Amino acid sequence: MFSRVILIIIILSALAGLFASYWLQDAETRVVSDEARIIKVDKGTSMRGFAEHLVNEGILEEKWSFLFWARYRDLASSLKAGEYQVPAGATMSDLLQLVTSGKVIDYPVTFIEGWNFKQLREALSKQKNLRQLIAKLDDQAIMKEIGAEGVHPEGRFYPDTYHYTATMSDIDILRQSYGKMADFLSQQWERREEGLPLESKEQALILASIIEKETGATEERPLIAGVFINRLRKGMRLQTDPTVIYGMGDAYKGNIRKKDLLTDTPYNTYTRSGLPPTPIAMPGGDAIHSALHPAKTKALYFVAKGNGEHKFSSTLTEHNEAVIKYQLKGRRKNFSSYSNAADKQ
Repeated sequence: MFSRVILIIIILSALAGLFASYWLQDAETRVVSDEARIIKVDKGTSMRGFAEHLVNEGILEEKWSFLFWARYRDLASSLKAGEYQVPAGATMSDLLQLVTSGKVIDYPVTFIEGWNFKQLREALSKQKNLRQLIAKLDDQAIMKEIGAEGVHPEGRFYPDTYHYTATMSDIDILRQSYGKMADFLSQQWERREEGLPLESKEQALILASIIEKETGATEERPLIAGVFINRLRKGMRLQTDPTVIYGMGDAYKGNIRKKDLLTDTPYNTYTRSGLPPTPIAMPGGDAIHSALHPAKTKALYFVAKGNGEHKFSSTLTEHNEAVIKYQLKGRRKNFSSYSNAADKQ
């Protein structure tokens, strides 16, 4: 009798083992998604909670198979938050491997050289998959959130393409960009050319932002920097339109008039000497490098040719002739927006 019981137990155990083996194989190969889809795992979600979510979404018929498979694979506590792209034909095993791999979907957002902080904020607000935290914050509150309390935000963020996941916020991106700019600026400052009339990294950043706004031509930036460095050394006013435009704020409608050049603001480099109080835009790496490694030139003036390039001059007479040629199309008439202002220096 006892031996019969033992035999029955052995047979039942064997059958249970065969059933478990079949069940596990079925669970591993069972297709849970006939078409590609995106699923999201929220922060703090447990494997049980995630399995229940899959049932509610119609991906799983019941949760127990998934939970058992997760325990069997020793992955029950390895769920990682984020969005995942589930391919068509994914099995339960594929799904479990995916959501414990951390290979989440990421999205790009690009900050463009020459943008101001307002434009940067607008770009972040358009990112639908990014958690929006800064919409109700003013600029200074944002800087406090990223650990830079009291710092003016203009020009403090490195223009680049950043990648984020659905679990990240706009503050996370700004913190990353701010840190990249701070690191890059520090490195460039340590390698700067000797004898520059710049007293700090802050001044280098301000000058770089002006260079960035003056030209989009990479090869001209060292020359533009050389002109401004020469002017700073001589105590001449920088007389650069982008600073005037920045100082005008929303009053700028696409054209600078003579009265705008004569209207004093903290950023009007026609009415004030030296650098403006803050950067006026986000400078890229080339502009920062140029500010700290300007071209060796005698030029004190430059004027746009109309083709994206500039004509550089070392004397006011040469500059006035360039203005007549490139700006006035050869017409010799009185003009004061640039040359007369220079005469008064």
